[in-house]
Amino acid sequence: MYNVVTLWRAAGALVLGAALAASLTACKNTNAPAAFIPEGQPARLSDWHQFRTGALRVELNEGVQPYELNTPLFSDYAHKLRTIWMPAGTPPGKYAPEAAFELPVGTVITKTFYYPKADGALLQTATSSSNADLLDGRTLDLSRVRLIETRVLVHRTEGWVALPYVWNAEQTEAVLSRTGDEAALTLKDEKSGASHSFTYVVPNTNQCASCHVAKIKGKELQPIGLKARHLNRPFTYAGGATENQLEHLVKAGFLTGLPAEAATIPKNADWRDPALPLEARARAYLDINCAHCHNPVGAANNTGLNLEPFLPPNRVLGLCKPPVAAGKGTGDRGFGIVPGQPDASIMPFRLSSTEGGIMMPELGRSTVHEEGLKLIRDWIKAMPGQCVPTDKT
Repeated sequence: MYNVVTLWRAAGALVLGAALAASLTACKNTNAPAAFIPEGQPARLSDWHQFRTGALRVELNEGVQPYELNTPLFSDYAHKLRTIWMPAGTPPGKYAPEAAFELPVGTVITKTFYYPKADGALLQTATSSSNADLLDGRTLDLSRVRLIETRVLVHRTEGWVALPYVWNAEQTEAVLSRTGDEAALTLKDEKSGASHSFTYVVPNTNQCASCHVAKIKGKELQPIGLKARHLNRPFTYAGGATENQLEHLVKAGFLTGLPAEAATIPKNADWRDPALPLEARARAYLDINCAHCHNPVGAANNTGLNLEPFLPPNRVLGLCKPPVAAGKGTGDRGFGIVPGQPDASIMPFRLSSTEGGIMMPELGRSTVHEEGLKLIRDWIKAMPGQCVPTDKT
């Protein structure tokens, strides 16, 4: 007959065995190679095996390459870890001087949104750099950051597909959320110590597509950040070696056709670098935040604005350009940009709003990017010239 101690030991052995089995299974899943899933909608981010998760860490899986942009898109002050991976044997992507690189079927791109934290508070920082946040160039320390969402962009035979995943409270897994999600967040300003609360919005799959449709007529999705001008910058990789990202992608077998002359490769300015020309910084900011829609073939081509950075500052940039349609989005202002007068210009008015029907960009933020807004206002204020009113203004 079993006594209480015997039963307790037996139960303990069963629990220990189950825990060990679960641990081994988790270890096996964690260490599986990165995967291309050619169809369907995987329920968990871990199904893609782009990351290895463990106690208080998220590490890039073998072969998964991190990257940063010279000037990143603003998303409610979130930091972002961007990665790209291709299956072994896949032909490399093709370099292009201005357009997004032509990447092969099988390519998996991820963008993980997170906030640094300290003393239990999420921090609002004026600048964000995944390179600075990554330990050894490949690992996020979860004791120092909180993961919010990871967006997967995968190139399948039918084209690019966008899938949003939301991280759980335990920071152990992200689950598919095709209809989007919302999170009530409070950020503490790193400098002033002031806090503000807002609703962080995870886009649904249709909203992902609204930004990633490169040509409005074809409705085909494309990556936004994987362009020469965004990637032409150094990155410090695992081991501490710093290398130009484009050259690194060539060595990794992910890119071909890179020009031999580095000086011929376009390069956007870093909007955060005050040593660079004000106009170059402002144009880079408008490029990444607005130009994917505001170009001749983009979703906002009917506005007549083209905010790509390689055009001269003229009417298509909004300079002395009346709006196509009147309404509250103009704030009763007559021109997109009035030289020397940011308060009279539509562009900073829309960047300063969080109201639907006014704010630009229309998606991707619930807060005002105060530092970016100041950049655009300073740029307009420094412009020479004046606008001549017309009978349409």
